[in-house]
Amino acid sequence: MGLELYLDLLSQPCRAVYIFAKKNRIPFELRPVDLLKGQHLSDAFAQVNPLKKVPALKDGDFTLAESVAILLYLTHKYKVPDHWYPQDVQACALVDEYLAWQHTTLRRSCLRALWHKVMFPIFLGEPVSPEILAATLAELDVTVQLLEDNFLQNKAFLTGPHISLADLVAITELMHPVGAGCQVFEGRPKLAARHQRVEAAVGEDLFQEAHEVILKAKDSPPADPTIKQKLMPLVLAMIQ
Repeated sequence: MGLELYLDLLSQPCRAVYIFAKKNRIPFELRPVDLLKGQHLSDAFAQVNPLKKVPALKDGDFTLAESVAILLYLTHKYKVPDHWYPQDVQACALVDEYLAWQHTTLRRSCLRALWHKVMFPIFLGEPVSPEILAATLAELDVTVQLLEDNFLQNKAFLTGPHISLADLVAITELMHPVGAGCQVFEGRPKLAARHQRVEAAVGEDLFQEAHEVILKAKDSPPADPTIKQKLMPLVLAMIQ
């Protein structure tokens, strides 16, 4: 059995892995895992990833969790252009810097914006107070500004003149609040221009394909009560 990727494109890390594999023509078998139906909590999926999270990778008898680890595994195993994860020590370190920073900052803020603005009230049927929503969106605004000021600055891409894993991870993160109806690029011409450059670099069709699900998040049907009971504590822990 060849490379298998267990993904749900509702998930930001899954979108990053999907785009990277498709863009670099890495052959893989897509194994869909529907998060909103709780398929990641099944015993069958736990055989692939005991952490019960996506994305997950299976390559023969080898399994791997965590999106950054998966992206790096694909980078090392397959012959991909150097700009994704440069061999130059300092250029590589800049990519690593962003990948280390984003976990508890931009990723968290974008995830909270999606859930507080859309998924809690629409999918879970749980109201979010105006005060909590306002605080979440204010936090998102601060974090996006940090992204622009500390990482993008006046460069074409986050770490230099060429697209890297950092840009791919960042843009898929930012599409979470976009899917919730947040205007994250408004009033940020440099960030908006980088968004266009990233989309052009990966290909408009692939970019739209990968983000079709998240851009329809507001149309999610209400959760089944049994699924809601299983998901609620996990979601609350995830967005803390």
